[in-house]
Amino acid sequence: MLSLIRVFSTQVIFCFSGTTTFCKMISDSHLKRSHAENSSDNSGTAKKSAMVKKIGTHNGTFHCDEALACFLLRLLPEYEDSTIIRTRDSEKLATCDIVVDVGGVYDPSTFRFDHHQRSFNESMSSLNSSKKWTTKLSSAGLVYYHFGERIIQNILKCGKEDNKIVTIIFDKVYERFIEEIDGIDNGINQCDCTPKYVISTNLSSRVSRLNPAWNCSDTNEEDQFKKAMELVGSEFLERVTFYKNSWIPARKIVKQAIEERYEVDKSGEVLLLKNGGCPWKDHVLSLEQEMDISPKIKYVLFTDQNGCWRIMCVPVELGSFTNRLSLPDEWRGLRNEELSEKSGIKGCIFVHAGGFIGGNKTYDGIIQMVQIALAQKRDE
Repeated sequence: MLSLIRVFSTQVIFCFSGTTTFCKMISDSHLKRSHAENSSDNSGTAKKSAMVKKIGTHNGTFHCDEALACFLLRLLPEYEDSTIIRTRDSEKLATCDIVVDVGGVYDPSTFRFDHHQRSFNESMSSLNSSKKWTTKLSSAGLVYYHFGERIIQNILKCGKEDNKIVTIIFDKVYERFIEEIDGIDNGINQCDCTPKYVISTNLSSRVSRLNPAWNCSDTNEEDQFKKAMELVGSEFLERVTFYKNSWIPARKIVKQAIEERYEVDKSGEVLLLKNGGCPWKDHVLSLEQEMDISPKIKYVLFTDQNGCWRIMCVPVELGSFTNRLSLPDEWRGLRNEELSEKSGIKGCIFVHAGGFIGGNKTYDGIIQMVQIALAQKRDE
């Protein structure tokens, strides 16, 4: 298992206050190197200081996108020892090697990555026609677009032979992590409908709450920005390693289950995951298209940690709570003997009130649940 890079210290200079704090992502080997450098003579330290690169971003209220952009840049070898200068002073920004989320310029050739100017309307798709995402990019999205694959290679220690895996992870991390940050920072609604409830626990909201309160004068903004970088950084690293260590290996398992689906049920609409409940929804939906699967898969079977069996409905699309074929209405919300009596199937454990998942103690029992659930479609 890949170990997550640890948070130690990143040098962050806030130009409006003139103070300094430290918060940086470094590996054990880098820590040892830094210790050796710290014990060198003063002339060596001065020389090193003169060579340190500077990342510029704005001061004042911070947001998820520039906190993540700064964190991402520091994962690159050329910026791992960089100083982060937070200011809106154009003269000070001009001294920076790279500037994100401030300055009114997007120019990769001069390492300027702002998205606030009126002329800016770039997306992943506009910058690369092979990418499908049309959400306007924030500073996080811009940095990720230009440096993301290198960053992923560095985190996962991938060689050239792993380029395909890096590209797959790059796309999934954008789709399932970065794009949300881009959309929120640019004020783009997730959908055209009126939401039925408010989501206030997303990463952007949590970063926002780290800003000093309007009526609190004793909060150190430097420390809060440090916390923001640590927060977004830890979640980014967790997402990348999840796709490498869990999501990608699951794809092979799901593909094999699709190829063997007629051995489970003659309908071909049920998958059996022999290795337990690995991440499958994304893979089922994408592999169906790639393999031109028809009829569409309705249910996935797997064992839980107690060795009991689960049946789970396939959603109509990724992220949807609507199922292709929910479990029978008369089973929903029932448990144990009451469910077994109602269904006529021994060993029932439960069916969720939402009708998207159920359980049985035995494989034979779960197969009977499958067959009755599939019969709903034929009865309609």
